[in-house]
Amino acid sequence: MFSRARIRQTDLMRMTRSHRHLSPLAATCLAFAASIFFAQSAGAGGVVPQPKMGDPLLGLTPEQLARFEVGLVQFNRVFTEEEGLGPVFNKTSCGGCHNNPVGGPGSITVTRAGLATKDGFDPLAELGGSLFQQEAISDECAEVVPRKANVIAFRVTNGMMGYGVVQAIPDDDISALADPDDADGDGISGRVNMVGAVEDPPNSPLHVGRFGWKAHAATMTTFSAGASLNEIGITNPLKPVDNDPNGVNPPALEDCDAVPDPEIGIEFVEQLTDYQRFLAAPPQTPRSGMSGEVIFDTIGCTLCHTPSFTAADDPSLEDAIRNKVVKPYSDFLLHDAGQAADFIEQGMAEARELKTAPLMGLRRRDPLWHDGRFGAGTFESRVTLAIQEHGALGSESLDSGVFDNWQALSPAFKSLLIAFLDSLGRREFDATGDDDVELDDFVAFAACFTGPGSFYTPDDPCAISDIDQDGDVDLTDYSSFLAVYFGPYDDCNANGVLDLTDIITGGSLDNNANGIPDECETVGDIDGDGLVGILDLLILLSNWGPCPDPPAPCPADLDGDGNVGILDLLVLLSNWG
Repeated sequence: MFSRARIRQTDLMRMTRSHRHLSPLAATCLAFAASIFFAQSAGAGGVVPQPKMGDPLLGLTPEQLARFEVGLVQFNRVFTEEEGLGPVFNKTSCGGCHNNPVGGPGSITVTRAGLATKDGFDPLAELGGSLFQQEAISDECAEVVPRKANVIAFRVTNGMMGYGVVQAIPDDDISALADPDDADGDGISGRVNMVGAVEDPPNSPLHVGRFGWKAHAATMTTFSAGASLNEIGITNPLKPVDNDPNGVNPPALEDCDAVPDPEIGIEFVEQLTDYQRFLAAPPQTPRSGMSGEVIFDTIGCTLCHTPSFTAADDPSLEDAIRNKVVKPYSDFLLHDAGQAADFIEQGMAEARELKTAPLMGLRRRDPLWHDGRFGAGTFESRVTLAIQEHGALGSESLDSGVFDNWQALSPAFKSLLIAFLDSLGRREFDATGDDDVELDDFVAFAACFTGPGSFYTPDDPCAISDIDQDGDVDLTDYSSFLAVYFGPYDDCNANGVLDLTDIITGGSLDNNANGIPDECETVGDIDGDGLVGILDLLILLSNWGPCPDPPAPCPADLDGDGNVGILDLLVLLSNWG
């Protein structure tokens, strides 16, 4: 039976399930209380689950979590013309671009353009470049790409999760990976992009850039201040001058924007920075050990996609960031992408150079590549096309032989590598892959539940439920599962034990694998509408034959023999009505 503590946990989860009815701040405070409770609970008998994409870092103080929540509100704030929106902009809020989930990547593209000549690259700054915003507060003030531009490129929205820890990576740790002259002869010649920070005093030392497609920003403050101006058209004390639409071409800036600058205070930039710095890195499930990651390393992908870094052990950093490991699968260096580049120069970044794209959270990213050229389709199809693009003429991946190593892999090994990439951004226990842990995921968990003595490899689908990676799915994993489960918490037979626990421990049967004890439902009611009828019969007949392998549920298998057949039909008919 449940202890008093478990009952309190159940009550807390019931409250957090209804968080959509609370104010954002109240919901976050309640979620924080739940995370503390569950961290203590998991620490006693299980592993603390990784935050899902869009959640805050583990270990934030209540004050820091409140700052995160305020930043989230500002991140989603929609600006109006009266507040200073524009005169040219790409979206009216930060969340309008970073929306998969909020704070993560998106499918929105922005336009870059310039003039490439034998003498170099001209960003056409006097005409509004190299960034040409796609929206304007009026048709008269709209920006257009000049006819003289002979390079036009699109850039898709980057994600920024885990970037508080990324910002805290010591410059020297990234610089140590650079090999601009390919001194080691491996064909890979990454360069650092040294940039300033807008918040620094004049004449301050430069920093190693790490954010943006060209690694052109080193801090979240720089990124936030610049994006507020360039993407929304909101000036701030760090970026106090509006973008002049089309530059020297009419109409003049003063004819398009009458709101005094700066249009918002420094607090807005600081709140955006808090939100982005406190975003947790995307999860990786299983956390390590998949065969595909070994292949990824063996063929040379990690020459650019460096798996992990550790933040500085700096007392000025928050405890949730200080000395923490982050797994970006990027070296944050500029590399020659050959004919697959964007051909836009930006600061020290040359036309054919792009920063190694971080792969953390990859499974949620659609489209892929810097310009979003690979979208829709399946994850496998998108990723395969993106990998193939590494073979573009003149790219370091091609010249180094890494792309040839990929090409030489057998189809089975390629599938293993892609399965590993699909783990980047996946939640623990999320068997259905919808980024929620609910009743259908419990059904999959229960199908994998075996207790000690079994063995699941990290490549097995059941490894999603093996959070402690000891090869089995047992009560220790179940303890962690409850920490993130947001489905129904019922005790339908009133025995003082959660129905899920009854099923896991064998106290109740669940032959139709729907997460509800059989004694609490009418056997044969497959669709759960309280009636055994024609819809249930149709579901049973459509699933006729052997059940799929676990952890896939098989609710039409009413007698639990692993097959949907005549015995199940007889059970259903005997309970008709």
